Amino acid sequence: MSGQFEATIEIDRPVEAVFDYLADGRNDPQFSPRVLTIERVPDAPTAVGTVFRSTVKDAGMKTSREFRITELEAPVRIRWAEVSKNSVTASEGGYDLEPMASDKTRVRIFNVLEGHGLGKLLVGLALTAARKDAAGFGARIKAAAEAAIPPR
Repeated sequence: MSGQFEATIEIDRPVEAVFDYLADGRNDPQFSPRVLTIERVPDAPTAVGTVFRSTVKDAGMKTSREFRITELEAPVRIRWAEVSKNSVTASEGGYDLEPMASDKTRVRIFNVLEGHGLGKLLVGLALTAARKDAAGFGARIKAAAEAAIPPR
């Protein structure tokens, strides 16, 4: 079983700056409290093939995660796929960015969660929790991006 969750937000910053902020996955801990540590491999600007390795805490358990950037189209599209082997993974995910008037950016984030082994039983719970928090997750991204990116 697999399923998707998503959120759409408007960030009061220009699309190019929001793209740069979101493309650097090392910013994830600023808006995702489950991300305990994260590194970019190689330690160079994000490109297709870049891997972000993280330690996350889900349901009280720490796990290691690896996400590979699969598509990068500045400043409008970022895609990733989880390459780590966990019971529930994000088989695909991404950001779609749309420039708006007054230097604002509409951002849609999504993840497709997939269960493996025992995770086939858990993925429904993970999806329910992710969907319930989607609006809050979007709000955290908005707040973090607006705090990190100086206004024009």
